Amino acid sequence: MSERRYVITFGCPDRTGIVARVSSFLADAGGWIVEAAYHTDLDTGWFFTRQEVRADSLPFGVDELRARFAEVAASLSAESNWRVEDTAERRRVVILVSKEGHCLYDLLGRVASGELDVDVRAVIGNHDSLAGITRAHGIPFHHVPFPPGDKAAAFAEVRKLVDEHDPHAVVLARFMQILPPDLCTEWTGRAVNIHHSFLPSFVGARPYHQAHRRGVKLIGATCHYVTADLDAGPIIEQDVIRVDHGDSVPDLVRKGRDIEKVTLARGLRWHLEGRVLVHGNRTVVF
Repeated sequence: MSERRYVITFGCPDRTGIVARVSSFLADAGGWIVEAAYHTDLDTGWFFTRQEVRADSLPFGVDELRARFAEVAASLSAESNWRVEDTAERRRVVILVSKEGHCLYDLLGRVASGELDVDVRAVIGNHDSLAGITRAHGIPFHHVPFPPGDKAAAFAEVRKLVDEHDPHAVVLARFMQILPPDLCTEWTGRAVNIHHSFLPSFVGARPYHQAHRRGVKLIGATCHYVTADLDAGPIIEQDVIRVDHGDSVPDLVRKGRDIEKVTLARGLRWHLEGRVLVHGNRTVVF
């Protein structure tokens, strides 16, 4: 997106006049709305919206917009469930990896080509096997070993390395360590994970072998926010691909990796564009 925009997102209890209140606020300031989306969850009675406004249509900057919109948010009982973001601020990302590189390769390729316009500040791995490709892209790689008896110290080091960049997203690109509850809390709404769709049907080791023996016809991937409830955080994106009786285990693995890559990339993009609003353990994706 070349045109600078301010993105307003929030959720609040539904009632008459919310759209008029927001539209009037922006119109009174001269705001030119270029994208608007709305949704009401009838089960919870909660309203959600995302608005994009041309930055050059307003006579003030994003900080003033935030200060003024805070009054609107309070009047609608949005409380802390609102954000005003500036597309001119490049999104900062830190990626966590282990040994499998398909998701990292894909993300780095999208960044290098300009398809994903983000600032990857660092890649952190509990193995060093992906250091070469990371540094080839001019990105710092940090190897943090995870000895079986001292994972707390390792996670403390990971936390320090991540937090110094204050990233908009912490991407678990097949990072095969379980985040401790305190990190899940600290990175709430920012830590994004990807996993294959065989959970919870095929748990434990060699899930593709288990799925092959069962004769599955669909495999897929889930991109979700990380919570202390393992692999059960709010879902951002999911996708599937068909397999058949002629596919071998390596075929299933290859297809599974393909679907993981595209699902993670889509979910990360939507998160960074402020298109994902979390409500409980569900999401609204505009």
